[in-house]
Amino acid sequence: MVDVFRALDDETRRLVLDELAASDGKTLFDICTVLTTRHGLSLTRQAISQHLGVLESAGLVVTERRGRSKFHYFNPAPLSEITRRWPHPERTRS
Repeated sequence: MVDVFRALDDETRRLVLDELAASDGKTLFDICTVLTTRHGLSLTRQAISQHLGVLESAGLVVTERRGRSKFHYFNPAPLSEITRRWPHPERTRS
């Protein structure tokens, strides 16, 4: 779970997850393009690839290779683990 929190600690990685949650199955080129056009980020492909590696290590992104292309998909399961860990029972105030 520590990996998930570390992955979410970076604004760029959160933007990548936002974009994958909105439209899954993006290549590295697609992700770089959307980050530049929608968010004004001008990071190198290498930098974005490293961010994707962190997200993949945390289980928040899964990949699929098709030919020479690698597609990235958002995986919400690690976030579900967080919400299961800290349930919010009804609280009464005294």
